[in-house]
Amino acid sequence: MQKPLILVTNDDGITAPGIRHLVEFMNEIGEVIVVAPNSPQSGKGHAITINSTLTFEEISLDGPQTDYALSGTPVDCVKFALDKILTRKPDVVVSGINHGANSSINVIYSGTMSAAVEAGIEGLNAIGFSLLDFSWDADFTQAKEHIQRIVKKVLEHPLPKGVVLNVNIPKLKKEDIKGVKVCRQAYAKWEESFDERTNPHGKKYYWLTGYFNNMDTDENADENALADGYISIVPVKFDLTAHEYLNPLSELLAHNP
Repeated sequence: MQKPLILVTNDDGITAPGIRHLVEFMNEIGEVIVVAPNSPQSGKGHAITINSTLTFEEISLDGPQTDYALSGTPVDCVKFALDKILTRKPDVVVSGINHGANSSINVIYSGTMSAAVEAGIEGLNAIGFSLLDFSWDADFTQAKEHIQRIVKKVLEHPLPKGVVLNVNIPKLKKEDIKGVKVCRQAYAKWEESFDERTNPHGKKYYWLTGYFNNMDTDENADENALADGYISIVPVKFDLTAHEYLNPLSELLAHNP
């Protein structure tokens, strides 16, 4: 039987430890093709390259997979892979493993998750993985069995059209991870400000600073599940329509003279 084809991408760059571990994990499941940014692209969200050209090259890295580095965003990587590199549609697209959380509101800023969402737009199974550890030396192996199990389950039971998975993993030893919990996105946000400074030439410049404020007390919200020691899985849709407000808004604003 033909092995499942797995497209791997990320936003931290093709040589980041997170994606190298994810590639290693996926090589045990199927045939792996990697198309990832040639430099870090964190926080790019669903950005695409439209005002400059793209280049790519095949590079040699450890493992049996084929690796391509693209001079674009994570979403560019998915688009480019589907149009120019892959000879058949992948059975699943996996993005990550991100260095740092993409839970709650972070999902809309995340290049990791935007790559998964782009795959979902194309009707593909897609999963974004993130570890709650920003360190370059983070230990991604602790969640290996959970990551592989999730991918295998999705291969066996394809996701509904328009749904992708946002998987966040707490920074814990594998024996301390309590399990996997399917959650909703927590109501939380960044409380931000711009720190104003002055350079030696007298010109002002600014650093974005702030803190993350979780205002959600529901144990089934992803932030709280992670704090309790669970891996959180949030099913994400790219349809941003507020369906529950369609009828009230229509009554308020619809006009047919």
